[in-house]
Amino acid sequence: MSYLEYTVKTTPSGLRKILYLNWPLAILLTTVAGVGFLMLYSVAGGSFTPWAEPQMKRYALGFVMMLAVAVIPIWFWRNMAVLAYVISVLLLLAVEFFGTVGMGAQRWIDLGFMRLQPSELMKITLIMMLAAYYDWLPMNRVSRPLWVLFPVGLILLPVGLVLRQPDLGTSILLITGGGVLMFVAGVHWAYFAAVIALGISLVTAVFQSRGTDWQLLADYQYRRIDTFLDPSSDPLGAGYHITQSKIALGSGGWTGRGFMQGTQSRLNFLPEKHTDFIFTTLAEEFGFIGGVSLLGLYTLILVFCIATALNNRDRFSSLLTLGIAITFFLFFAVNMSMVMGLAPVVGVPLPLVSYGGSAMLVLMIGFGLIQSAHIHKPR
Repeated sequence: MSYLEYTVKTTPSGLRKILYLNWPLAILLTTVAGVGFLMLYSVAGGSFTPWAEPQMKRYALGFVMMLAVAVIPIWFWRNMAVLAYVISVLLLLAVEFFGTVGMGAQRWIDLGFMRLQPSELMKITLIMMLAAYYDWLPMNRVSRPLWVLFPVGLILLPVGLVLRQPDLGTSILLITGGGVLMFVAGVHWAYFAAVIALGISLVTAVFQSRGTDWQLLADYQYRRIDTFLDPSSDPLGAGYHITQSKIALGSGGWTGRGFMQGTQSRLNFLPEKHTDFIFTTLAEEFGFIGGVSLLGLYTLILVFCIATALNNRDRFSSLLTLGIAITFFLFFAVNMSMVMGLAPVVGVPLPLVSYGGSAMLVLMIGFGLIQSAHIHKPR
């Protein structure tokens, strides 16, 4: 009996698939989303509108989409990987010509009933494509230069399109997520060491070139670097966001000021309090304990995803699960680092908590793929 025949015979069918769902993971996702509903209710001054109610509807739709994706056999999604990647690239190209502009960036396509952000979709379809590629590629070719260049091209193509929008945060997530998946797939560490060394050399050259005839960046770009390193140098300008964020984080203390009692968010000192900086609202109202509790929920989600990947004997399913878990980790790691001043402000939402449509729905589709891998693994 072939492996495919064995997989088909040992996977559940019909309504039994719902019973095989990774329910602890689904409960954790709903719990984190519930934290988001609570914080959106708070930043709106004790009202479900304009943010909490639409977010609850989006999560309900996302949960249904997760179930729909989960019950479809994982081999179907492996066969769809190339098509999904190509469609995502075409959508990114469509943004160049038909995209709508918001906050100085052209990132969305207006579908009438919603605004779609193709770069969010690319985070999942890129992982699907890379997982399918390394599932097809024999292990003895994984680290050969020619076979390394192809996935690098798969990563750099969407990154170039996303940078034109411009969207530095998503570009960083695509490069990092794709690179880590290549490492997990077995690409030799020497390639990554060379890239890291090149990056360090480039950063060193950027700083050393300042004020010289061969200066690599414009003066305003150096001022942005100065503001990141020392926000107090421009507290009312470029450093305003991170300065107010640090004030909110610090004022929360150990236990916080109390639900709906945060002064920074209630008095509108905190910018983007319902999207990118919602974690600071939570930390101000529930303190260090609240922030660590949310981080613990995120960690548990990662643990369940990694356990699913390690217990699956299908290479595509394992790589896909690990890739989506890596993307999820990068979401909250970059956002939390950003609002604490440990990383530049690049506009990455807090997963399942920040207000937003495309990011939440795409993330739930990603967890649907993880559930599909879990349901349809050989038993």
